[in-house]
Amino acid sequence: MARWMINSWLLLLLVGAGSLQARLIHPQDVNLVQLETKEYQRFSSIETRADDNSEDNYRLPNNTVPVSYNVELWTDVHNGTREFKGIVKIDLQVIEATNTITLHARQTDNYTASIVSKDTANSNSIPLTVTYESKREFLLLTSTSNFAANTNWTLTIEYTGFLRTDQGGFYISSYTDDEGAIHYLATTQFESTNARHAFPCYDEPARRATFTITLHHSTSLKAISNMPVDEQQSTAGVTVFQTTPRMSTYLIAFIVSDLESTSGELNGLPQRVFSRKGKQDEQEWTLWSGLVVESSLANYFGVKFALPKLDQAGIPDFSAGAMENWGLATYREMYMWWTKEKSTVNLKTSIANIIGHEYAHMWFGDLVSLKWWTYLWLKEGFATLFSYESDNDAFPEWNIYQIFQVSDYNSALINDALASAVPMTHYVQTPSEISGRYNTFSYAKPACVLYMFKNAWTDPVFRRGLNKYLTTYQYNSTDEWNLFSSLQESANELGHKLPATIDDIFSSWSHQAGYPLLTVERNYVTGAFTIKQQRYDNDKSAVNDKTWFVPINYAVSSNFDYRNTSATHYLLNAAQTVVDNVKISKDDWLLLNKQSTGYYRILYDEENYRLLANGLSGETHKFHPRNRAQLMADAYRFVDSGRLGVNSLLHLMAYLKNEDQYAPWSYANSIFTVYDRYLRGDEQYYQFQAFVIELVEGIFLKLGVNEQPGEHYLDNYLRVITVSLACQVGSEECYKHSHRKLQQFVQEGIPIEPTVRTQAHCAGLRQAEDVTFNAFLALLFASNVATDRSLYISSLGCSHNAAQLKKFVESSIDKSNSLSYAERTSLLNAAYSRSEAGLTASLEFLEGNWKAYAELSTTSAKPLDTALRGMSAYIVSEAQRKRHDALVKDISANGESHVNADLSSAVTKQTDENFAWLNEHRDPLINWIAAYRFNGSASLSASLLTIFGTLMTLLLCKFY
Repeated sequence: MARWMINSWLLLLLVGAGSLQARLIHPQDVNLVQLETKEYQRFSSIETRADDNSEDNYRLPNNTVPVSYNVELWTDVHNGTREFKGIVKIDLQVIEATNTITLHARQTDNYTASIVSKDTANSNSIPLTVTYESKREFLLLTSTSNFAANTNWTLTIEYTGFLRTDQGGFYISSYTDDEGAIHYLATTQFESTNARHAFPCYDEPARRATFTITLHHSTSLKAISNMPVDEQQSTAGVTVFQTTPRMSTYLIAFIVSDLESTSGELNGLPQRVFSRKGKQDEQEWTLWSGLVVESSLANYFGVKFALPKLDQAGIPDFSAGAMENWGLATYREMYMWWTKEKSTVNLKTSIANIIGHEYAHMWFGDLVSLKWWTYLWLKEGFATLFSYESDNDAFPEWNIYQIFQVSDYNSALINDALASAVPMTHYVQTPSEISGRYNTFSYAKPACVLYMFKNAWTDPVFRRGLNKYLTTYQYNSTDEWNLFSSLQESANELGHKLPATIDDIFSSWSHQAGYPLLTVERNYVTGAFTIKQQRYDNDKSAVNDKTWFVPINYAVSSNFDYRNTSATHYLLNAAQTVVDNVKISKDDWLLLNKQSTGYYRILYDEENYRLLANGLSGETHKFHPRNRAQLMADAYRFVDSGRLGVNSLLHLMAYLKNEDQYAPWSYANSIFTVYDRYLRGDEQYYQFQAFVIELVEGIFLKLGVNEQPGEHYLDNYLRVITVSLACQVGSEECYKHSHRKLQQFVQEGIPIEPTVRTQAHCAGLRQAEDVTFNAFLALLFASNVATDRSLYISSLGCSHNAAQLKKFVESSIDKSNSLSYAERTSLLNAAYSRSEAGLTASLEFLEGNWKAYAELSTTSAKPLDTALRGMSAYIVSEAQRKRHDALVKDISANGESHVNADLSSAVTKQTDENFAWLNEHRDPLINWIAAYRFNGSASLSASLLTIFGTLMTLLLCKFY
């Protein structure tokens, strides 16, 4: 299943995501003994639960296995009827003698079951007693006599059920056409444990079998499934599909609907894209992307797509986002529609990326499935990686790995540093535990680890290893040790020598949470350097002895070739290593991790940071763009965790006036946005503004506010950043160009390009005259398009004009306008989160109107409480704090019912955290910037900064 592609990691700088704690397991084979006897670090915490049938074990017993299913369903969904009936016939083999066959079932009823021997001709049907255990969702089918081992049977179950309404299992969906008519459809979403809702089955990924699907439906609708229609067996209103290869239950899919399709074919594989009527002209990009991405993947893996056709379908109601059903990928329909006139470049990229993710699953997860959800990363990690790799091959001009770096790569680094992080490989059983596995540690982190070894071991080794894995285990289920074995064979065959076995190297990353912090200490006399490792923790005082097999390479200023990203050295699961077979000049900078392909953070000594910063400013071209980006990302984290002074970070960032690439500016924008939030109420804020304007204005003027024909693809992404950041910090050039663009839209009807629309609206309204502001307010009230209304609200809150902001926030309690409750309660956030002026306007509004605002709610919701808590995150001056505290105190005393009891303590905690940040970071940050602007150079030593800071303090004391 896909997760939404993150296009900005600003939120990741501010928050982290918690994850399900779970236990590790040993591989259930001979590797268990090998792992326990290795000389390297043992993962002694790894344990497994037994595969028994106790109450605590949710796994099916192993006494029977499925061979094939014949599933027949009847639905009248065309008129909105939810009830359906079904018959499932399962050919099965008895492995161990038993009188009970155990399957999974969920939310179905009225079972009748019988079984007949396949080994005896003309055998009689045996009725079975049906009982249901709801906790484990076990359907127990019991006979009065035993089924002998090594016998074969056909089990038949009749049952009824209801199409669900929660977008899981076999469920009902609908859409309304332009004439207001409702169109119903029945569709499926089975991953991870929902196939059991459509038909009783062995609902575990390793229980592969063949499937023949038959659907009875209204002749007004059509049906599609994993396989092509069996035209000879089908009749009007009865659609029979060809039998599938052996596959997992969760990958079965079928849709009964009036969706319409467009089609294409490449390399002999027909593909279709289905969506609601009238949208076929908007799915051309999805069809084209599907054609070229599938071709790219098949070519990379050296394995053809296994089924005779490949479809994509857009579903009106689809909570999963996207799903890799074999031969029938399904999507939330908004992820399938794109036109140049109405859609952003970001959406264009995301559609191709999501298709790459789902199509990669056709090999990893579908052709080769998992032995158990313990190894979810074996499919989701590969799908995440190849969502980028396939796009990189199909659309090389996109430079997609810059997007990978600022999204999945850094999402992994940030979340994997939390105490709640779990290993890639760990055991789960219950449906809720399994659902909890769909997180960073199954998607982004394994993608990063796989990408690291793809580079460290070279692409030929990686590619051949994947081919071996897919061809050896096709139509079967695997664990990680099967993958490691295939990669090891590839390395051996290609003569790629490794310092340890791949079992050892890779499992050091998959069997423990976190990742290394590499601390690099140079010997400037001998030219050698030492690398130390420990687990990176946001708390620098945390002590741990975790180590990894870490692949390493490096560049220096006299040799800055980034093409070869293979490992030249390894940290062999040890605390440190000395690289002494080199002699680096004391004047050369040293940079580890070429192209930022390794999954770790790197902390250098202060002198090397100085050399790196000077090198960046003087010879930016000697640093790969992704290394430039990651230097800032790591340094920001080190500053935030107290490992590095902010002067080193700012010294690094001073080179940005030379930067023209997306990934570095994406990080810089996020860092500056955080600093802007804290400093905007400071009397020295203008220093920060001037510093950032000096860095960003050059690239802003180069790109402008208008898209340019033939420009680099990522310039569309970069323009979004430069317009937003330049106007955020008060660039007059940005105000001027953005306002002109907005006026051309209002006065001349010149459309604003979709990609930059949000930023252009906000930037243009920051200093707009009243006539423009009022025109947009009128557009908000008149629009009947939800996305446009949301855009107008967020943009109007960007104004810096007190009178305009007053009018805007007062609209929240004006019942004569067209705003909905959700919109009314979003206005304040749009203002106070944008600027100090917006915060002031919000405080003034609530001081006089808090009761009316509270009474917007007619339910248990408390919008006043939400607003006050939200504001507290932006309180960064004593004047703001006093005003906010007084407001909270007044409301708590006179409007207690409108807020929660913990409001006062919660906002105090938040503002205390804000001021703690300022107490730690404000002075060194402002002092460095002031000294930089005074000195005109980024080469400022810590001692000079201290002296300059003292002088500034004395001057301020004199005048204030």
